[in-house]
Amino acid sequence: MSKRHFPVRPNLEQLRHQAKDLLRAIRRGDADAVTELREHHPKAIKPAEAKLADARHTLARAYGLPSWPRLVTACRMTEAIWRGDVDAVRALVTEEPRLLEENARGIAESNWGPPMSYAANVGQDAIIKMLHELGAKDVQHAFDRACLQGKIETAEKLRAKGAQPSAEAVMWSCETLSASGLKYLLGLQARLADRDGSEIAPVGMLLQTYSRYPTGKHECLEIAVRQGIVLPDTAPMAVHRGRMNLLEEHLRRDAGLFRRTFSHEEIYPPEVGCDADHSLALHGTPLAGGTLLHLCVDFDEIELARWALERGADANARAAVDAEGFGGHTALFGCVVSQSYRCGRQRDGEFARMLLDHGADPNVRASLRKRLRFVEDEAMHEYHDVTPVAWGERFAGKEWVNREAMRLIANRGGRI
Repeated sequence: MSKRHFPVRPNLEQLRHQAKDLLRAIRRGDADAVTELREHHPKAIKPAEAKLADARHTLARAYGLPSWPRLVTACRMTEAIWRGDVDAVRALVTEEPRLLEENARGIAESNWGPPMSYAANVGQDAIIKMLHELGAKDVQHAFDRACLQGKIETAEKLRAKGAQPSAEAVMWSCETLSASGLKYLLGLQARLADRDGSEIAPVGMLLQTYSRYPTGKHECLEIAVRQGIVLPDTAPMAVHRGRMNLLEEHLRRDAGLFRRTFSHEEIYPPEVGCDADHSLALHGTPLAGGTLLHLCVDFDEIELARWALERGADANARAAVDAEGFGGHTALFGCVVSQSYRCGRQRDGEFARMLLDHGADPNVRASLRKRLRFVEDEAMHEYHDVTPVAWGERFAGKEWVNREAMRLIANRGGRI
């Protein structure tokens, strides 16, 4: 079973360097590297005798591809599509016609699909046209991917080739917070519902998705309201909607609003389709028991956070502590580990800088536990008595950790 995750846009040079690094690790007897060699190489090779070809084959298999040559082809295919290089894609498919039907990334499972669907994700219409003329059949999947990514002109061209909105098409636009895709599908008389006919499931997807694009999320939720969905009149929902005017009203009614903490069900209401399994609400630092500032950080709502701080929100407000002693973290922890870092705008550390400028303690301590979903390691991990910087250093999913935020916190005195 693959333990590595092949990038959506793989870089061949980086992968060549990875193979060399893997070879060095195998030869020096690194336990993880040797285990990878034994799991993914078909021959029983002695680590000290491994060659670069062995490391490359092992790396490719670890990524879920059958061989290093197939990995190279996947890199060339995807890069040519991103560049819009029609001739390069045609040459690859002409040389190996099976590539028309195989996933462009060469792996067994990939939502991005074969080359034509992959091209639809990035709006490469000329490549789509050429591949269709060569016999590509994945018109419907390509249409779905174009709608998911908000590539409406591409979707229209594919509709002209026979594609139609599927029963759950709107769920994919909600997954990516694509307001343009959602409007387009509804304009084609698609239902705001999932494949089972649930009219609240799309809202649940909008709230729980991994995507972070506040403008798109706000627009999608307002579309749902215009379609007749009734959203709870709560402060967390006002954050989801990006509605500062609604937050102003909540603050007028409740002077202690910024000190309040909110349960998981208040943040992700089951009455609008949110799942009973809390782990399916995809966020970074735990949100259950958090304040509005905690929500703003993970949902990438920096304008709302700035509004709250200017009106007296405490940058050191702590999340509630549960019965087992986990919680008590401030919003600064969310700047270090967040879904917003992976899929939003926080790579420059602006959120951390703003909180620190408003007096956030760089060395506050808390105990947290977190389970990530749809990753190789889905185990629950516990982190006891950590500072924000230690939270980032110890966090199991390194791709979730904002090193720039950690650097800013460390520069203000933050310690491990």
